[in-house]
Amino acid sequence: MVQSRTAQSLPWRSAASISVRPAADSQPGRDTATGRIPTTSPSPSVPGGFRPSAFVGEVVPFAITAFREGHDKIGVQVRLTSPSGEKSLHRLRLLDGGMDRWSAEVALLEQGQWRYRFEAFSDEFATWRHAADLKIVAGVDTALMREMGARLFDRAATERTRPDAERETLSAAARRLRDDTVDDSLAHAIVIDEDIAAMFWRRPLTTLMTRGESHRLLVERERAGVGAWYEFFPRSEGATRLPDGSIRSGTFTTAAERLPAVAAMGFDVLYLPPIHPIGRTNRKGPNNTLDAGAVDPGSPWAIGSAEGGHDAIHPDLGTLADFRSFVSAARDEGIEIALDLALQASPDHPWVAEHPEWFTTLPDGSIAYAENPPKKYQDIYPINFDNDPVGIRAEVLRIVRHWIAQGVRIFRVDNPHTKPLQFWEWLIATVNAEDPDVVFLAEAFTRPAPLQGLAKAGFQQSYTYFTWRNEKAELEEFLDGLAHETADFLRPNLFVNTPDILTEYLQFGGRPAYAIRAAIAATAAPVYGVYAGYEHYENVARPGSEENIDNEKYEYKIRDWQGAIDSGDSLAPFLTRLNEIRRAHPALRQLRNFSTHWSDDDAVLVYSKHLDAAVSPSGVADTIIVVVNVDPHSVRETTVHLDTRIWGVDPGAEFDVEDLVSGARWTWTDHNYVRLDAFTEPVHILHVKEA
Repeated sequence: MVQSRTAQSLPWRSAASISVRPAADSQPGRDTATGRIPTTSPSPSVPGGFRPSAFVGEVVPFAITAFREGHDKIGVQVRLTSPSGEKSLHRLRLLDGGMDRWSAEVALLEQGQWRYRFEAFSDEFATWRHAADLKIVAGVDTALMREMGARLFDRAATERTRPDAERETLSAAARRLRDDTVDDSLAHAIVIDEDIAAMFWRRPLTTLMTRGESHRLLVERERAGVGAWYEFFPRSEGATRLPDGSIRSGTFTTAAERLPAVAAMGFDVLYLPPIHPIGRTNRKGPNNTLDAGAVDPGSPWAIGSAEGGHDAIHPDLGTLADFRSFVSAARDEGIEIALDLALQASPDHPWVAEHPEWFTTLPDGSIAYAENPPKKYQDIYPINFDNDPVGIRAEVLRIVRHWIAQGVRIFRVDNPHTKPLQFWEWLIATVNAEDPDVVFLAEAFTRPAPLQGLAKAGFQQSYTYFTWRNEKAELEEFLDGLAHETADFLRPNLFVNTPDILTEYLQFGGRPAYAIRAAIAATAAPVYGVYAGYEHYENVARPGSEENIDNEKYEYKIRDWQGAIDSGDSLAPFLTRLNEIRRAHPALRQLRNFSTHWSDDDAVLVYSKHLDAAVSPSGVADTIIVVVNVDPHSVRETTVHLDTRIWGVDPGAEFDVEDLVSGARWTWTDHNYVRLDAFTEPVHILHVKEA
C-alpha cells in the first residue's frame, strides 16, 4: 500500500533499494548533518522542542536550506519512513528566490508517527549538464565536455539498480558523445535531452553525501484537520412553548430529529455545549441577568448540581442511554459528536463539597467566581490547578474516558488558556496514547503566545481571531499566516460565530455579511464552523455587548428551520452549496496551499487553493480561485491579477473557469474584470478547468 504521494515528481526507487541510517531525534530548526554539504532550517518543525503534526491526506512541504561553495550543483532528497515501516525517497526542488531553499510536497496517507531525514549531495550530472550546455554552444572545451559526460553515462549504465532500458539509453548516449562523426549540435541535444535528465533526477550520481538527523512527524486522522462543524443546543431542538408561556426543554430524542437536516447541509461534526446538570446558585437569567426565574434553564457552562457533575446528563435531556442513542443516530447520518469539556463548576457541583481545595478561597472565606473582564460569571467557580494537581488530573482523565466510552471522539475545550499548559500537554498525550483518534479543539480566543502554545502542546484544532479579521488587508495577512507560518502545529477552525461572539461586522453588515463570512471560512481553511441561528441571520446584539440579544446561553431558542427555508429567508441553501463544493474539491481540504493574489480594489479579496495531480486523491489537479467583496454594503467593480504559474498556466495564457455558486463560465487570463454585488453575488468561487 502506498502511504504517500509526491507533487511534481517522477517515480522513485523501490522501497527495497532504500536503507535509512538510524539517528537520534534532532532539535527543531536544526539538521545536524554528517558530511560536506551545509544544511539548516529543516521543515516541518516546531520551535520549543515540540513535534510537528499533520493529518491523513495532508500535503506537507518538506523543506530545508542547503548550499555549497563554488558553482557545482547539489541535490537534496528526503527519506520518509511511515508508521508501518514503509520507506520512500523524495527528491526536493530548488525554490525560486535565490535563498537556497529546497522543497518537495508529499501527501501523507497513513496515521501515526512518521520519521524523515534530509540528505544533500553533490549532483555530478547537474553540474556537468550546466557547464556543457554553456560551453558546447559557445564552442569552448567541447571535446572535454563530451568526454566528461560520456564517463558519467558509463558510470550510470553500470548501476544494477537501473532498469535495463535506461542503461541501454545511457550507454548509447556515451557512445554518441565520443563519436567524432557526431557534430557538436547533436552532442548538445544529448546535454539538454529531458528524458536523460529525468533518469538522473530519479537516480542521481552522488558524491559528498551529507545525511541529516532523523525527525518526527505525527500524522493524525483526517477529522483532526478536515471538517465542517455545526453547533446547536440540544435543549432548544424540539423545545415547545406551553400554555402558561413557559418552555419545555428539548431532549436528545427531539434533538435527533434535527440531525438529518444538519447532515443535509453537509456538516459532519456536531458540537454540543455542556449537557450536564446546571446549578441553581447564582443561576443566570435571560440576557445574563442575575434574577433567574423558576423556569429559566441557566447557562450550560454552570456545570453541576445535586443531580451530578461532569459525568452526568441533565435530566431534562434524558438519560445516558438516550445520549448514546443520539450519538449513534448522528453516526448513521455521517456526523461525529463533539462534546464540550468545560473544566469549571457551579457552586452546586459535587466537587465544591467533596474537594473545596480545587478552588480558590478568598480572604473572606468565599470561593472566587469566574471573570473575564468586563464579563462576570457569578454562576461559575474556576478550578485552581495548583492546589491539588494530582487529584485534578485523575478526575479530568476519568471524565474524558467516561465520555469516550459513550462514543465521543471529539472534545471542544472551553477556555483552555485559563488552565496550565503542562496540564493539557499531559492530558492530550495520555488520552491519545490510549486512543489516537480523539481530537481536542481549543477555544483559545487569547494572545498569540498562549494560543500557539496550546497548539504546540497537542490540541489538534484551535479557534482563532478569524471572527475579528474582516477587512481585505488584515484577512490577507491573517490567512496567509495560518497557511504558511504556523501550519506545522496549528490547525485553525474558522468558526464564523459563537454564542459569545456576534461581531460588529455581522451586527451591521446585513445579510451579505453572513454569506461573505461563510464563504471565506469554508474555502480558506479545511475546518470551519457555524453556530445555529447563523442561517437565520440573527444579528441583534444585547446592548453594550458582542453577544446576541436573548442569548441561547441563558434561555431556550425556538426556531422554525423549515419555514425559513420555504420562505427563502434562510442561508441554509448557501451553506449547503459551500459544503458540497468543499467535498467535491480536494484543494479546499488543504491548509498550506493558500495563495494570495491581487485586485485593484481595497475591498476585493482574492486567493487560490491549488492541488497538484500527483498529490490529489483523484489523480487530477484541482484549483479553486476565490474572489470576494468583503464590504457588505457595496457593489465593487475591479480588475483582479493572478499568478497563474501556481497552477501551471503561463502568464497571459487563457484558461476556463466555472463559478461553482452561480454556474457561470468565463475564459480568464492573469488579469480579469470582476463585478461583485454584495447584495446578490458577493463572491466568485471559481474552478479552473483542466485543458
